[in-house]
Amino acid sequence: MIRLPLLLGCLALSNIVQAEEHDKELSSIVLPALNAISDQTSISGLSSGGFMAAQYHIAYSENLIGAGIIAGGPWNCVASIPGNDLTPKLVSATTTCMDPCKYSWFGCPESLYPNSRYLSELAKTEAERGSIARLENLSDDKVYIFSGLEDRTVKQVVVDQTLSFYKYLGLNESVIRYDNKTAAGHGFITDDLEDNSCGQTAKPWINNCGFSQARRLLEHIYGELEVDVAELSGELIKFDQTPFISGEYTSLDDIGYAYIPESCRSESCRVHVALHGCRQGHEFLGDRFVKGTGYNETADANQLIILYPQVKPSSIMPLNPRGCWDFWGYSSNSLPPYHYYKRSAPQMKAINQMVNRLISKPTNEL
Repeated sequence: MIRLPLLLGCLALSNIVQAEEHDKELSSIVLPALNAISDQTSISGLSSGGFMAAQYHIAYSENLIGAGIIAGGPWNCVASIPGNDLTPKLVSATTTCMDPCKYSWFGCPESLYPNSRYLSELAKTEAERGSIARLENLSDDKVYIFSGLEDRTVKQVVVDQTLSFYKYLGLNESVIRYDNKTAAGHGFITDDLEDNSCGQTAKPWINNCGFSQARRLLEHIYGELEVDVAELSGELIKFDQTPFISGEYTSLDDIGYAYIPESCRSESCRVHVALHGCRQGHEFLGDRFVKGTGYNETADANQLIILYPQVKPSSIMPLNPRGCWDFWGYSSNSLPPYHYYKRSAPQMKAINQMVNRLISKPTNEL
């Protein structure tokens, strides 16, 4: 006679194996070539995804028309204190680029904030070296920036410097929208009553503040859009990310997601890259971020493909236990020479290759 605990254990193991096999089957799907429009791509992200969106925008601006940076600091933020090369990058990430006055006993002077003027000069130097795109490419881009008044994770004084950084690079205020008046905690904003209350900072870091942030940022980048659909017509695919991974310490997951409206299977559509924040990737939330942030509903009505690259947590080598995007250098195992902010960074290269796959023509048309 089989004892009940043993039977339950076998059933649980069977369910795990079936789930793993199901995931393996789904993740074997190849990201399709859809002949998407090559010069209409944009990117956005929350928190670490916001930092990455800012980095990617500066590094690959020739391929983009805009960026949305939600609770994120400026490009190469952890390098923003001139001459401060002795402080570990991770320490700078969690202080200067999140809570600058976390350990200050003498108030909160601006000298502790990210130095956006200095970063703009660094960007000019890196552009001259060719490690990032020419900064002239930014001149006609649209930028959406958001910081919640109740955000205690990435303080508003940090996000203020994102705005200043773009201004120092010559962007006119008319192309920048800075939303900084909403009493929101640290999270992505929706109008879904089932999400966290607006001022919360808690799992899944998706907050109901009475508006769709996905729509707001996409409309700022692309101009007036059609009304969001109530029922999706397209397909959310889980695809194999491994062909796009290079390097040992990328922390990129084996799987990624993409939402493809039905019309985009037969017509050329635009591409928007949406980056999750820390603890929001597949291994933490499943498809909660990719289904619950409102991007798909706007995309379906407006011929937009949404690409959702995924990062997974890792305890050591690299040290990334919360599954964050790399804005402090873990993709080089936190050792110099650092390249997290350059075009050569493995995560940025992977995103670019995924976009290139979507804008390429199907094989039978080549």
